[in-house]
Formats: sequence, C-alpha cells, structure tokens
Amino acid sequence: MNVPDTPMLQAPSISAKVGERTASVLLNRQRLYWICQLAGWTAYLISDLSRYSIFYSYNHGFLLNAGANIVIGISVTHVYRLIIKRLSWLDLPLGQLVPRIIFSVLVMGFILFVVNIPLDYITIPEFRNTIDKKGGLPISFIFLGFLNWIKHVLLWSLIYHVFQYFERSKNNEIEKMKLEASVREFESKMLRAQLNPHFMFNALNSIRALVLENPEKAQVSVTRLSNLLRNCLVADRQKTVSLGEELKTVQDYLSLEKIRYEDRLSVETTVSPDTLNVQVPPMMVQTLVENAVKHGISKPLKGGFISIDAKLDKNFLNLAIRNTGVLENLSSGGFGLLNTTQRLSLIYGDMASFEIRQESDEVVCAKVKLPV
Repeated sequence: MNVPDTPMLQAPSISAKVGERTASVLLNRQRLYWICQLAGWTAYLISDLSRYSIFYSYNHGFLLNAGANIVIGISVTHVYRLIIKRLSWLDLPLGQLVPRIIFSVLVMGFILFVVNIPLDYITIPEFRNTIDKKGGLPISFIFLGFLNWIKHVLLWSLIYHVFQYFERSKNNEIEKMKLEASVREFESKMLRAQLNPHFMFNALNSIRALVLENPEKAQVSVTRLSNLLRNCLVADRQKTVSLGEELKTVQDYLSLEKIRYEDRLSVETTVSPDTLNVQVPPMMVQTLVENAVKHGISKPLKGGFISIDAKLDKNFLNLAIRNTGVLENLSSGGFGLLNTTQRLSLIYGDMASFEIRQESDEVVCAKVKLPV
C-alpha cells in the first residue's frame, strides 16, 4: 500500500492557547474578586447606615462615613490578601493557618476600629457631642465597637478562605487529572514506540532469507517493507486508526511472511464491511498476527493457518485472530500480548477486553473486544 507524502501542517501552539485561557481565567477571577469586595462592603455599610439612623438623626455625614469605610474596608482586606499570597499562607496546613487567620482578624479589626474613631467624630455630630460631653470613649463602647469590626472582618476571612479552599481543591483535582492523562499518554507513546524495532527485526529477517535465493522477490519485499514502515510512521502519530488501515498493514506484513513461508502459511480473512471505519489502536492487530506467525506458523514443519475475523456486536467490535499452535508455545513471547493488554487498558480502561485461549487441540484464538 502506497501512502502519499503529505506536508506536515504546523500545529497550533498549545502553550499559547493555555496562556490565553489562563489569562482569561485570571482576569475573570480578578473581576469577580473586586465585584464581591465592593458589593460585600457596600451591603455591610448600608446596614450600618440603618443602625446609625436609629441612634442618631440622619445627616449627609453618614454617606461620607459609609463611602470612606467602603474604601478603608476594601483597602485593609486587600492588603491582607496580598500578604497571605506573598507569604504563601494558603499552602500551610490547617493547624498553622488558623492561628494566623485569628491574629490577622484581630489586627484588621483593631485598625478599622481605630481609623473609624476620628472618622465618626468628623462625620457624625451626635457622636462628636457624646465624646465631648464624656471627655472620651466609654470602655463599653470601645469593647462593642472593636467586637463589631472583628465580627465583620472574621466573616470576610471565612468567606475568602472557604472559597480559596474549594478553588484550590478543584485546581488540585484538575492538575491531578492532567498529570494522570499525561502519564497515560506518555505510557501509550512508549508502548507504540516499542513496536517498531520488534516489527523491524522480524520483517528484516524475512527479507534476509530472500536476498540470495530470489533477488526479485527480495526487491518486492523491500517495497512492501517500505510501505509498512511508512504506515508505521503515520500510525505512530495517532492514538487510533481505522480497522481498514490496520488491515492494509497486516496484509503487507503477511505478504512478506507468505514469501518466506510459501505454502506453509495459509491466510483467511472474514471482515464485515461495517467494521472497516471502526477505530483501533495502531499496530495492535499486526502485533497479534506477528505473534501468531512467530509462535504458531514457524514452529510446526507443515506450517499452519491464520484467520482474521471482525464483526460488530451492538456497540462493540469483536476481533478474533486464530492460528495453528499450542498455547504453551506462546509463554516465551509475552511481549506482544503484554503490549496489547497495556495499550487497551490505557486507551479504553475497563471497557475493552483481551483474552487468548486454546480453542481446540491445534488452534489458538486471541479475542479483542473494543467499544465503538
């Protein structure tokens, strides 16, 4: 089978796409953070305005007080956020993080309380009159005011840290899935890469036997090997290929072996047309056929047969490769069988199955079941 040479298309830059997506996500998070900051502090200070209106008669100073507190509250909590990011507090275990949060809440509450004393004194006349009459702040007022700010800052901290906890848990899960996918992809590529030298060794042995005996057939074999190698290079870039393409590779391989074994090798193929477009792991069928030749056909002097059957059963592809042989003879050739098992597990998980058994006294059957 001749495969035309096609120019390699430049793949889109994955790193560029990841960078764009990451920048977009960060921008959205920053926007959400500032919206929540503004909305949260505004809601709190609206409730504070209502509370002030109960104790004092409303005046325009309340709006100035509320606006200043929104700015101060956002500033203090934002600085806290920058500090914990810079010091990597979010990476600490819970036992070390909690004391730091408590200390930070006390510090932020104290700062907000202290800043609000002169602010209330300037913007709320009734508050200013009360302090002037009493000559200072009552202890109860100091305690309740400080406690009030601690309560609100603590609520802000809980919301922020709980959000960060779930966000980091989700990110860790995503990173774990990405790592597992990368490992599986690497393992799959390694398994595919192992097939090439194994296949080359057997194919070159077939050609070597013909070089001196029949140069013309050797030339034909070299052409077929070239086709096989070209198919192998194309398949090595893909996770799956169509069964039709895979069978073309198998036919080229068996043609090489047919030249070597001549009448000792008989091939039968029964493939349902609706299976040809089904995707299968590249070189999987060829590997099983290669094992069948090595352990079944090459052993007996009279040779034997290889049959390939493929049919659809509901949402599954059933492949059966039968060959002359005895199952014990395969014990030393576990590479192809182990390779097939590992690749099926990596690609399909538990949805695919592979088994090999002695079907009759002189027939071994390898069966593969793949989800369509």
